[in-house]
Amino acid sequence: MIARCSVKYAGRLESRLDEATRLIMVKADGCVAIHADGGAYKPLNWMNAPNVLTETEREWVVTNPKGETLTITLHEVLLDTSHELGEDPGLSKDGVEAHLQELLAALPDAIEDGLTLIRREHPTAIGPVDLLCRDREGRTVAIEVKRRGEIDGVEQLARYLEYLSKDSSLGEVRGIFVAQVIKPQAKTLATTRGLACVEVDYDTLRGRKPDELTLF
Repeated sequence: MIARCSVKYAGRLESRLDEATRLIMVKADGCVAIHADGGAYKPLNWMNAPNVLTETEREWVVTNPKGETLTITLHEVLLDTSHELGEDPGLSKDGVEAHLQELLAALPDAIEDGLTLIRREHPTAIGPVDLLCRDREGRTVAIEVKRRGEIDGVEQLARYLEYLSKDSSLGEVRGIFVAQVIKPQAKTLATTRGLACVEVDYDTLRGRKPDELTLF
């Protein structure tokens, strides 16, 4: 939908977007995102699934299980359309990233001592988790592998953890973000989300020298 709208978020904080023309996206998984005509891919505000969307003619209220709300007031609807996109094949990793994931699946203890692989490309409704492992204390560990660690990779892992935490068969689930180089901003975000970060050297890993890995 393209509409002149104003938006109010209420939860841990409060924020507001004054009236302007914006793109409002409601994805099949329930995620709601509000975009401006700028700012690259990042939405101005959003509410991840699961949530409940209540619609009236002039107002949409999105509520998640934590009680946070995103209220979208529609002042003028310019375009309202819906399309089924079908099943997505997922992102194809480049050669280095794909091989890095393959190496770490074979050597999970190179990420953390005592880690064992449960499954590679563990399927979920929001995409596959690169590596699903178990640590020495029996906890499930979700691992996202990137060649270059940036904020979007941390956000991706956080979404997987939110989804996996609803599966009682997995027990306690924690996350580790793994990349050859992780940007400082991504490390800071990971820390606030309770995620560990591990930087790996591709050539060193191929030589099987896990003592040269760096843990933050």
